[in-house]
Amino acid sequence: MLTRKIFRSVKPFISAFAVIVVVGLLVFAIYFTELSLQWITFLTGVLIASILSIVSRSSRAEWTVTRRTAQLTATKDKLETEVELRKKAVEDYQQSLLKLQQTEQAFARLIPHQLLTLLDRDNIVDVKLGDQVERKLTIMFTDIRNFTPLSESMTPSENFEFLNSYLSQIEPIISQHRGIIDKYMGDAIMALFTHSADDAVSGAIHILEKLDEYNSGRTRAGYEPIQIGFGLNTGLVMIGTVGGANRMESTVIGDAVNLTARIEEATKTYRTPLLISQNTLYDLNNPSKYDIRFLDRIRVKGKTQPLSIYEVFDNDPVKVRDGKRATKDKFEAAIAYYHLNEIPRAMELLSQCIETTPKDIPARLYMARCENYLATGQHFTTGELNTHLEWRDEFQIGIKEIDESHKELFGKVNELISIMEKQDGQAIREAFAYLASHHAESESAEEDLMRTIGYPFLESHLLEHKRFIDNFVAYKEEADEGKCDLAHLSFRTQLLLLDWFTGHIAKTDRHLGRYVQNARAGDPERTIPPKPRAK
Repeated sequence: MLTRKIFRSVKPFISAFAVIVVVGLLVFAIYFTELSLQWITFLTGVLIASILSIVSRSSRAEWTVTRRTAQLTATKDKLETEVELRKKAVEDYQQSLLKLQQTEQAFARLIPHQLLTLLDRDNIVDVKLGDQVERKLTIMFTDIRNFTPLSESMTPSENFEFLNSYLSQIEPIISQHRGIIDKYMGDAIMALFTHSADDAVSGAIHILEKLDEYNSGRTRAGYEPIQIGFGLNTGLVMIGTVGGANRMESTVIGDAVNLTARIEEATKTYRTPLLISQNTLYDLNNPSKYDIRFLDRIRVKGKTQPLSIYEVFDNDPVKVRDGKRATKDKFEAAIAYYHLNEIPRAMELLSQCIETTPKDIPARLYMARCENYLATGQHFTTGELNTHLEWRDEFQIGIKEIDESHKELFGKVNELISIMEKQDGQAIREAFAYLASHHAESESAEEDLMRTIGYPFLESHLLEHKRFIDNFVAYKEEADEGKCDLAHLSFRTQLLLLDWFTGHIAKTDRHLGRYVQNARAGDPERTIPPKPRAK
């Protein structure tokens, strides 16, 4: 290998060396020897052959260099072209990727990523018409008070500028509290809170705080401040896509959505910015964290069953808020007396509330109702109180053991109502004790059933049980002490039980019943655990 390498390195010089040797021999022969003409001719031929060989090698080398230079130049040009093409391809790819990201971000404004997550989809491309999922969540409806006359005073362009200015203040706060804006409806917003009712309540409180800052800016600019109202409700809904082959959108369907819209409308009647249903109240982790008081029992449009609504007054001016805190018990007792048709007692307590807090609008509203009753006999009430409950088909959930337990509960509740009308303290305490024990047994049976079938809403179902029994036990303790106002206690107890039957049994338990029936249809081996016996 070494010898060959050395030979290749000296090979170009051999011919030149041979020419020099031949020339030297030829000169030496001519001048210093007496060689014949034949030898001189031979050496001359060798010289000429060597020169021709050198010239030939030089020409081939030059041709080779030229050819290889041309090849390298062509290769270089080709590589430069490929580099440019690749560079352009990368730029085109980056541009396409950026455009896709911008398109995805644009679609995200129309269909939030949180909704895709709820539908168990990674990308909007994966969403299909008819996709749906069931969830328990809190719905928020909010809109601007007296928007129509405000809108009529502005041009279409000014309307858009105003709405976008207002909505841009609200949207980040809803997102901050883990909410999803489902729809913008003119000046109204429908938002969903999938994690907890606390997110919805704290979000509404935060928005009202932001509204004060926004109104300060409007006032400085010479515009009238605006007022908004919130309605919150919690329940099971279906989230999915509706539409046709060429146009579809996400939506939320369920009775809980309709009730939320009605509750938001009620804020106009009671002239208070934030109302929540009993469903939302019982779903809060710690209701005492907020300033909440019972406001009314109403029958909303399109619904046969009344519901309880509560005022959240955290955002009231400091003096008004402190006054409402101080008179909360008196206010709620006054409402109880109004609904129990004890108008003079209601007016006495309402007068004390108004004296403490002159700007307590709901207290003044109830005072006006009392005065109207005395003048006309018109009584704004749902007519449910001190009336025996009737077992209706809507309370049937289709599970024999649980239906029998609920019917037994109905009977004992009616006994309690009769006892409370008579204001028999001892009998009331005994009835409370029985109902508390009965509920504990029923809850245990339902929990065993839900765990057996793998009910997906087990935790929220049990939370509703806990909220009910916590409130019921608190009322039981008041009855045991024997120092409470029995009329007010009767009202609160009946209210709790009515909410329980119309909210939990007629809705939450019926949903459980449908789930159990579907599970049994798919798995006949599933059985319901036997009802535990009282020890």
